[in-house]
Formats: sequence, structure tokens, C-alpha cells
Amino acid sequence: MAHNPAVTESTDASPAGSATVAAKIHMDRGAGTLAIEWQDGHASTYDAVGLRWLCPCAFCRGEMGLPGWLDSGPSLTADQTRLVDLHLIGSYALAPEWADGHHTGYYPFTMLRDRCPCAECTGRRVRVTASPGPTSAAESAATRRATPVAAREDSA
Repeated sequence: MAHNPAVTESTDASPAGSATVAAKIHMDRGAGTLAIEWQDGHASTYDAVGLRWLCPCAFCRGEMGLPGWLDSGPSLTADQTRLVDLHLIGSYALAPEWADGHHTGYYPFTMLRDRCPCAECTGRRVRVTASPGPTSAAESAATRRATPVAAREDSA
């Protein structure tokens, strides 16, 4: 795709083989996918619906303690999930443009790699969140301090 050529250059600040540096980026409008090949050899393919749900902009995610639009659990329309363009933001993020005109979400490469939808990465996230709770009294006390009172009362 001539409009958005593959990203193949690395900078001195980004070591070769980095897990969060894109080596190649390809958006397929027809299939509604975004594929990223990372410098470490891993490949991630995001479908447009999942990508729209990841939108990190203030409107979608909220700001200053207020919930965002996506937090209300809306039904997304076809235009809201159809990719029409993709912009590289420096060497750290992508900004998709959607058919409904939304274009303010900057998706940092670190976030995209963290949210990779492949089976390997999804499995790793599930194992991390399913790990056992605190194993010592100190860890238990630290967890209790980090848990809001309302959440502790709900579980009681």
C-alpha cells in the first residue's frame, strides 16, 4: 500500500528485536484488520471491532475521573468499526481513522503489543490474571491497602 508504507527503519533509541517496535504495519480495509509485525518477530492481527473497543482517547475512555463513551457499553455501528485510514504518530503510536469520522485515538505500540489478540498473548494474560492471590501476611496486607473499601465491603 503506497499511502502507508511499511515501517522498516529502527532508531538508535530502539534496540533491534524490540517487542514494542513495529517492523511492518499493514491495514486491510476490505478485511477490516490491522496487522503488525514486531521487531522481535512476533505478529499481531487486530480486527477492526476489537481495535475500536481499545480506543484510548478521552472521549472513548473518559478523563478527569469521568467515564468515557465506550464505558457505557454502546452498540457499535458498521461505520464506527470500519477503518478508512491509518496514521503513524512519530515512532510510538498509530492513529486509526474510522468511517464515522472518529480519529482522535492514539494507540501506542506498547498498548497494542500488550493487547495482542493472538492465542499465545491472550493465554499469557489469562494466566497472569488467574495467578493465585497473596502468599504471605505482608502481601495480604498490601493487597488489602490497595483495594478500595467499597470493593472490600462488597466481597464481605
